[in-house]
Amino acid sequence: MQRLFARVVSRRDLKLRPRFFSQVAQTETSISENEFFVPKMPSFDYSPPPYNGPTAAEILKKRREFLSPSMFTFYKKPLNVVDGKMQYLFDEEGRRYLDAFGGIATVCCGHCHPDVVEAIVNQTKRLQHSTILYLNHAISDFAEALASKLPGDLKVVFFTNSGTEANELAMMIARLYTGCQDIISLRNAYHGNAAGTMGATAQSNWKFNIVQSGVHHALNPDPYRGCFGSDGLKYAEDVQGLIDYGTSGRVAGFITEAIQGVGGIVELAPGYLPAAYNSVKKAGGLCIADEVQSGFARTGSHFWGFEAHGVVPDIVTMAKGIGNGIPVGAVVTTPEIAQVLTRASYFNTFGGNPVCTAAGHAVLKVIEKEQLQQNAFAVGSYLKERLMSLKEKYEIIGDVRGRGLILGLELVTDRQLKTPAKVETLQIMDQMKEMGVLVGKGGFHGNVFRVTPPLCFTKEDADYFADVMDHAMSKI
Repeated sequence: MQRLFARVVSRRDLKLRPRFFSQVAQTETSISENEFFVPKMPSFDYSPPPYNGPTAAEILKKRREFLSPSMFTFYKKPLNVVDGKMQYLFDEEGRRYLDAFGGIATVCCGHCHPDVVEAIVNQTKRLQHSTILYLNHAISDFAEALASKLPGDLKVVFFTNSGTEANELAMMIARLYTGCQDIISLRNAYHGNAAGTMGATAQSNWKFNIVQSGVHHALNPDPYRGCFGSDGLKYAEDVQGLIDYGTSGRVAGFITEAIQGVGGIVELAPGYLPAAYNSVKKAGGLCIADEVQSGFARTGSHFWGFEAHGVVPDIVTMAKGIGNGIPVGAVVTTPEIAQVLTRASYFNTFGGNPVCTAAGHAVLKVIEKEQLQQNAFAVGSYLKERLMSLKEKYEIIGDVRGRGLILGLELVTDRQLKTPAKVETLQIMDQMKEMGVLVGKGGFHGNVFRVTPPLCFTKEDADYFADVMDHAMSKI
């Protein structure tokens, strides 16, 4: 109890500090009715400068008037984030939050990491942009460093602006190289929201009613909700079936995430990828690994998610963690496959921007210097154990999954029927935010917590996260 709840305050104190009230929750122990306990956030030696900008309400009003109506926010009371440092974010009032979402698995080194900031500032002072029609060492240095992280002959890099753009390019390369059009993706996958990638995405929540052709969606090898449980070989039979009955027998490619991010942190069933890759390669197709969310040491056990499955893809796509928040993505493939883009002129104005590539190179150096992959493994394994303990305590937690610092908790109202706990998920999210913890949400039903913090997350942070989640769930 002393570790979980560290401070005691009276009701009188709360009346004197009304903003503090939302952070306080009543415990179920046999203490005085007039006393409350607060989970203690780990200490952190940083205070943001005073904020004098517009309020959350003013920003929201302007956003509704001038930005796309498709944009949405988390929480009943949207959060105005004005400052960030490593694994923490700060709102307009200077209140600190533990960031367990990492900008959707994007901030890997930590918010405003000094080494990354220094690389960005120094490059911006020298040259912010020119064009890849001229030479600049930033792009080639980063490409070389990135290639060194990949297996086999994966060493030719095409830089893009985002994960969607990277996956669009990868699918086009596969179609050009094979001369085929058919792409196989997985149900529940998310690969982007442009024309081609929307076709590969397989969740109706993220698809518009536009022409999306040439993509076949195989059964999702989901160990929790899938029809074959954890039998990866059974799911892989569906890939062969799609090739045999849905195509000419030849395909362009097969695109998969090693861990489905938007889909709810779903790990692919063991044995699935090797078997599926084998079927695709026999059909002349290329295998594309979408590492937008699971790459850059996030899984802890490996630098890339696909490595845990013992496969080597033909093309790897990446974004998010590659730049720690700078908009950059990449496609990496072999010299032979890369040649297909010389058949016409392929060009990207910002693909190889010196500021973005300098930032990306700095990210790789920080991951190595600070041993963030090892930290993701150690802290992620520890946090997963804490979350598994919560599963034993609360029936609402149907599944805990993932590895390293890409973890998911699926909430259900009935463990047998696996009925999605949609309303409860939102309630717990709001309560956790009030206690200073930010977490993501995903899955087809919107009932999965996505835990993808910066890789500098500590065991103390993991304890605080689990303690706050424990307390929030006790109120449902």
